[in-house]
Amino acid sequence: MYFGKEKSEKVSERVPPNQVVTKKWPVLHYGNVPYYEDLNKWDLRLFGHVEEEVRLTYDEIMDLPQTELKNDIHCVTGWSKLDNRWQGIATQEILKKVNVLPEAKYVIIHAEEGWTTNLPMEDFMMDTSMLAHSHDGDTLTPEHGFPLRAVVPHLYFWKSAKWVRGIEFLTDNKPGFWERNGYHMVGRPWKEERFSWD
Repeated sequence: MYFGKEKSEKVSERVPPNQVVTKKWPVLHYGNVPYYEDLNKWDLRLFGHVEEEVRLTYDEIMDLPQTELKNDIHCVTGWSKLDNRWQGIATQEILKKVNVLPEAKYVIIHAEEGWTTNLPMEDFMMDTSMLAHSHDGDTLTPEHGFPLRAVVPHLYFWKSAKWVRGIEFLTDNKPGFWERNGYHMVGRPWKEERFSWD
């Protein structure tokens, strides 16, 4: 009985205000789900305030040092999923492939269907931020972002863009898709930064 209470308290400490824990992984997105038949036609573009634009193929991405991270994720719609295991490439490894100019303070992550989201550079560079290709040991499904999705677990999960195709480095903060449509510019779950008026 006591152990159960202790475990419950520890879980509650991991769940931000007004979130409900789920074991499922809801599929939420705007637009169509892209399906890739030929990954030779896929690449990741690194551009903006950089010395020279870089394009990385899928094979080049997969040849980068791989990492595994475990974290909790929190959706702005009110669900949290605990103890996720992600496999992929740390964003700090991605940054080694491009010379970002020192005045770049923000990134815009570009995804399929014209979807974008913005991040301060320090959030993008955190040790917990990555570009993931697998979840809990299985390759991501198309609905969850195959072949590559961002994972920025300390922010609401809309900041973890699916189907990533580009990372743009900016001097000024610019809203992404959901931010232009009323979502918060930062999105910290523990501060309940859900909407621009919060």
